[in-house]
Amino acid sequence: MKAIWNATVIAESDDTIVVEGNHYFPAASLDRRYVVDSDTQSVCPWKGVASYYSLDVDGRRNEDAVWYYPEPKPGAEQVAGRVAFWRGVEIVAADNDEA
Repeated sequence: MKAIWNATVIAESDDTIVVEGNHYFPAASLDRRYVVDSDTQSVCPWKGVASYYSLDVDGRRNEDAVWYYPEPKPGAEQVAGRVAFWRGVEIVAADNDEA
């Protein structure tokens, strides 16, 4: 799978898991050249406190487009060490060249 934003591959992995309809990629697959730390946090009742990254690609910023759970609650361990995307980031099969 690939996560693409602004015509740029942000993450790519054949090891994603799907939780609540979202592909969670290994954090190591995230291309850190495009990642900007964010202070934003939110709370999921069953996964815990989520933290965010923004994306910066070719001078365009996508605020809080990446989220992750630094310390997921018991029962949500499958998302530990993984990131997911929203806010216009496309998730496509790695062999799909339409991005």
